[in-house]
Amino acid sequence: MPLETVKRRGKSFVLVPLADYRRLQATADLPAFPPVAADGTSRAIDFARASIAREIIRDRRAAGLSQQALAARAGVRQETISRIESGKHTTTVRIIEKIDQALRQARGNGRARHGLAASG
Repeated sequence: MPLETVKRRGKSFVLVPLADYRRLQATADLPAFPPVAADGTSRAIDFARASIAREIIRDRRAAGLSQQALAARAGVRQETISRIESGKHTTTVRIIEKIDQALRQARGNGRARHGLAASG
């Protein structure tokens, strides 16, 4: 897609379709994925942390929950949610299951949207 630019008051701006802008805006404050090496690999643990963090943030926002509200529903501390959502900390499967269960309940269904926790 060729980019269109406009100039206003001496500054150049790129025109972006509204749908693309909204998609970019929705992911702007999500944890970044780790850099990719020349051979196409990245650190698996860092990638997993960022992936889990991004999914929890998206699901929490879609459910209309704050970190504090999600923590209360999941029975964990707000600081735990914050650390996980930073994408820089690892947690236990049990904590992820609690968060996943709380998010599923908040959405009003029993299915995990992205399969964060194993189904039983």
